[in-house]
Amino acid sequence: MTRIRRGYIARRRRTKIRLFASSFRGAHSRLTRTITQQKIRALISAHRDRDRKKRDFRRLWITRINAVIREKGVSCSYSRLINDLYKSQLLLNRKILAQIAILNRNCLYMISNEILDPLE
Repeated sequence: MTRIRRGYIARRRRTKIRLFASSFRGAHSRLTRTITQQKIRALISAHRDRDRKKRDFRRLWITRINAVIREKGVSCSYSRLINDLYKSQLLLNRKILAQIAILNRNCLYMISNEILDPLE
């Protein structure tokens, strides 16, 4: 029986995978089986860490807001400030509040004072 030469499709698939793993070190960028394993692992990590990044940034914003509030003693704690924001129906998310806390602390103090006056 004569030898059958394989087509270009398998080679094209392997080169596509190799291009994905070209920045990996050692056998992870050279051997096809190892490349496919590392590609799966990398994509799983990327998917997991996209959610983790959102979580980490939310924690950072909360920490920044809380630090600024406690420094001046405006409304005692972060949780009380957020509760007062919701009661007064002021729609500011944590990202914006954290930016205000860093860039313009007086503005955050004014916001918290405006919230506290009508409620008390």
